[in-house]
Amino acid sequence: MKFIKQLFNFYLNSSIHVALSVFSLTWITLIEFDIKYDENILYFVFYASITGYNFVKYFGIAKFHHRSLASWLKLIQIFSFFSFLLMCYYALKLSSVTLICVGGFAVITFLYAIPFLPKRFFLDKQHNLRSIGGLKIYLIALIWAGVTVLLPLINNYYYIDTDVILTTIQRYLFIIVLMLPFEIRDLRYDSLKLSTIPQKIGIKLTKIIGSILLLLFFFLDLFKSEINDIQIIILIVITLVTLVLLVFSKMKQGKNYSAFWVEGVPIIWLILLLLFY
Repeated sequence: MKFIKQLFNFYLNSSIHVALSVFSLTWITLIEFDIKYDENILYFVFYASITGYNFVKYFGIAKFHHRSLASWLKLIQIFSFFSFLLMCYYALKLSSVTLICVGGFAVITFLYAIPFLPKRFFLDKQHNLRSIGGLKIYLIALIWAGVTVLLPLINNYYYIDTDVILTTIQRYLFIIVLMLPFEIRDLRYDSLKLSTIPQKIGIKLTKIIGSILLLLFFFLDLFKSEINDIQIIILIVITLVTLVLLVFSKMKQGKNYSAFWVEGVPIIWLILLLLFY
């Protein structure tokens, strides 16, 4: 039992779960636009997510404690290194245009963790994009939307039409809503200067705004040129599941409520599509 718990903790802490979520959303895009399974872009996104998230999460820790790292963190570093190598391998198989877009997202991710601007722009000593008040949730949603919608389509030379734009907006709204339970959870720990949504408008209003965004996320699908009945039904299920998770989120939530269940919604979405589409 102890080993299973340690394995599960490694699964979460090493960003495998969040990488599966990004992988799932990318595959969902391929399914929605009737594009065949693209192993190169899917595996690239998976390993890039592990590399990027672990870089952002553990850069500061590794920087200042590299000689006394805990064994679990050393293991994650080794795992991240091999994920980086696999990311590079699959990157070589992507189109040049895709790689240019990847470069843009990589720069944003890098600046998200690395100090680069004058102190007056920031709330703490980090001096990175992550430290700018109110920016975090919108920046992450922008990266996720771009990576999971635009990258797979660009890599398959799909024309960027109105449906693609609507899907990108949908994905952006969906990610913002998925992040709200995390922001509610972190109210106990975040500095007031971070200006997160729950800090600015409170938990109740955050849930109301999140619910409105979820409705917008769903109804945008009705404006697409092609509407699939099965996809609509699955979208209703995912919207309701996300709404329930948002409504029941609170500051003192279970350890894995957000990190596993909320972050696992895209995986559920993909499974439903694969089972019934």
